[in-house]
Amino acid sequence: MTDREFLSVPTRAMTLRSALSHLSFILLLASCDCFAFPDRPVRFVVGFTPGGPSDILARALGAKLAEALGQPVVIENRPGAGGNLAADAVAKSPADGHTWLLGNNSILATNQSLYRNLPYDPARDFAPVALVALQPNVLVLNVEVPLRTVGELISFAKQNPGKLNYASSGAGAAAHLSGELFKAMAGVQMVHVPYKGAQPALTDLIAGQVQVMFATSASALPYVKAGRLRALAVTTAQRSALIPELPTVAEAGVPGFESITWHGVVVPAGTKMGLIEKLNFEVNRALAQKDFVERLSSLGAEVTIGTPKDFADYIAREIPKWAKVVKDSGAKAD
Repeated sequence: MTDREFLSVPTRAMTLRSALSHLSFILLLASCDCFAFPDRPVRFVVGFTPGGPSDILARALGAKLAEALGQPVVIENRPGAGGNLAADAVAKSPADGHTWLLGNNSILATNQSLYRNLPYDPARDFAPVALVALQPNVLVLNVEVPLRTVGELISFAKQNPGKLNYASSGAGAAAHLSGELFKAMAGVQMVHVPYKGAQPALTDLIAGQVQVMFATSASALPYVKAGRLRALAVTTAQRSALIPELPTVAEAGVPGFESITWHGVVVPAGTKMGLIEKLNFEVNRALAQKDFVERLSSLGAEVTIGTPKDFADYIAREIPKWAKVVKDSGAKAD
C-alpha cells in the first residue's frame, strides 16, 4: 500500500489537520535521522504465552511492520505476573526504538493498582506509540436464567442481593473488574467466583454453577451462537461492529459503563519522538489494511487508528478509573 492509498482509507481521511500532521511527521524524520531506522532486528515483547490473543496479534502486526521497515521483527514471549515481567524488561531496555512492548489494559492500567510492588511505572517508564485494538467483552448469562435484558438483570439483582454469582478468569482479571464496575454503577450485589482461566469459568457458566459472566467476545460468542449462552450486551461505549445487534451495557441500563480489553504498542521512555512518529505511522498503515482488519475480527477485536497522544490520553484515563474499581472492591491479583 502506497502513502497515497493509505491516506485515502476512510478511517484516515486526508483533512487539513491530518495533512499538517503528515508534514510534521516528515520534518521529525528528517530531524532525527529516522530514515535509517531500524538498522537491525527489532524485539517485540509480549507478556503472555504463545498462541494466545496477545501473541497472535503481535505476530500479525510484527509481520506487517517487518515488511514495511525492512528489518526482522522478533516476537519475544515473556509470560508471568500478569505481563509485568515483560513490561519490566522493556522499561529497562535502551530507548533506541528497537524494543517494543505489546501492552494492554492490565500491563498499562490495572496492574498498577492490583500489585503492591510493581517493578515499573506505566506512566513514567513507557512512551505510547499507538492503540491497536479494542476487544469488547460480552455480558452473558446461563440460558436457564429467565432474564432477557440488562434492565431485568439489574432489577432481579436488586430484589435478590447476593443470589447471582458471576464468574471470572481470575481475581483481578478483566472479567472480574468488569463485574465490579457493573456492580458499583448499577447499584447491585453479585458474588464473584474466580476461576483459573476463562475456559473453566465458561464451562461452569454453561453448566449453571454460576449465572453471569463478562467474557471476551472471542471466547463467548461461539457458545452464544450455539445457543448455550445468552448474550445481553457488549461492554464498549458504542455498539460493536462485530455484533451490532447487541446493545451496549450503557444504553441498556447503566449509562457511562465501558469496560474494554485493549492492546497497544509502547516503547521505553526517552525514545526520540521522531522514531515514535515513524512507528505510529507504520502501525496505522498496517491497521488500515483489509487482511489485518479481518485477522483481528477473527480474534473478536476491532482496529483503532490514532496518534501517540491519543493513546497516551487513553491510558491516562484508564489508570484512575480502574484504580478506583480496585480500591472499592478490594480486588487483588492472584
